[in-house]
Amino acid sequence: MRLKSISLFILTFFMYVNVHAQYQKTNILVFSKTAGYRHKSIPAGIKLLTKMAENNNWKVNFSEDSNDFTIDNLSKFDALVFLNTTGDVLNENQQKALQKYFAKGKGFVGIHAASDTEMEWDWYSEMVGAKFKNHPKIQPAKLMIDTSCNHPAIKDLNKIENFTDEWYNFVDPVGKHVTVLASLDESSYEGNRMNTSHLISWYHHYDGGRVFYTGLGHTLETINDKRFYKHLE
Repeated sequence: MRLKSISLFILTFFMYVNVHAQYQKTNILVFSKTAGYRHKSIPAGIKLLTKMAENNNWKVNFSEDSNDFTIDNLSKFDALVFLNTTGDVLNENQQKALQKYFAKGKGFVGIHAASDTEMEWDWYSEMVGAKFKNHPKIQPAKLMIDTSCNHPAIKDLNKIENFTDEWYNFVDPVGKHVTVLASLDESSYEGNRMNTSHLISWYHHYDGGRVFYTGLGHTLETINDKRFYKHLE
């Protein structure tokens, strides 16, 4: 009888844990601190991510306080979004907290200027996948979408899409450790180019964590584009 009672308790406990896990909301931290250029589209990006969280029943927190980067605090979140961050925004202890966050298998989303952040920290640049160099003027360009990888970020995009945005060139070609989602057709716009394979969106696994980056997100036109919403969602 005692053994049956213990078995019933264990079964009830695990049923509770499973039900609780099903109703636990995805928790996201959006970080938009800037120590360099500040994008005027940040407020629109916050509005977009607020709407996205409401539509998907996610919890979302917005911050520009680097002191939020402790492992105890970051451990609360399933995904971390760097929304047009720029410059050196984390001190050494905060950098270590971010690395420990990755070691827990968490997620990271870098939007546009996330590649213009922590430029002197090699771990970060390799994690994002590229380091910003320069850009031509804002203009339309053709994006070549690699639909073969069947990733959620591009499932609603056609093989060729046209966007108007600020097109980043990177210091070096994007690392080979990433999986390509979208590339720029450099013949479709004017100005500075990389003159090599010009990736603009990708994903990969890094140091235990999952990373998605998109070079889109400078202009209000892009932020308010339904395709961009689907690209992030």
